Amino acid sequence: MIEKELTFQQLEEAIPELFGFLTDEQKQLVYDTYQIQHFKKNEIVYVEGDVPKSMMCLLKGKVKIFKDGIGGRSQIIRMLKPVEYFAYRAYFASETYVTSATAFESATICMIPLEIVSKLLQENNQLAFRFIQMLAVDLGITDSRTVNLTQKHIRGRLAEALLFLQDNYGVEEDGVTLNIYLSREDLASLSNMTTSNAIRTLSIFANEKIVSVDGRRIKIIDEEKLKKISKYG
Repeated sequence: MIEKELTFQQLEEAIPELFGFLTDEQKQLVYDTYQIQHFKKNEIVYVEGDVPKSMMCLLKGKVKIFKDGIGGRSQIIRMLKPVEYFAYRAYFASETYVTSATAFESATICMIPLEIVSKLLQENNQLAFRFIQMLAVDLGITDSRTVNLTQKHIRGRLAEALLFLQDNYGVEEDGVTLNIYLSREDLASLSNMTTSNAIRTLSIFANEKIVSVDGRRIKIIDEEKLKKISKYG
């Protein structure tokens, strides 16, 4: 018998979005089949073309989902934080993964076999409806990002990316430093621009006293101005 890393209660508390809709018997099924995996910084979680086997729930750390484009240039699709579910859409579309995922920092992920998730969805209408809601929200976010990243000017795209990081990961105790340290390459990928454009635009923002930059540490000094740039480009 394999010793579980989490007790039943700890697992229930870790993934309330799922457990909240399940019967006791269904909860036990999840507990009997889940696994916990730990990933080091920059370690691959899955790659494009893999066959999906598990629905994943990020318990600790940060994960980026991205897609490699022409010439090896990658585009960050999503940046995940605890507790978010991912890596299940392709299974229900009968596809392999069309994106890749990497641990942006040390990450702990709960893996639930997708065969079990599928069984639960067929048995539990409330859970199935919640999944429809999650997919609908993700689709809306994707649609909005597609429009924003293709129609906004460079300044607007970078401003939106910085505000997204603030909303998603928050700030440090000083109230202004983003609680995530991105390389210029990742910031460019998130903003759909070249690295040189990201560096230049971030420098302009710093000169305009909108942000303050110290290596990978970025402080948002003038949030209202950043919002205006994001909205109007």
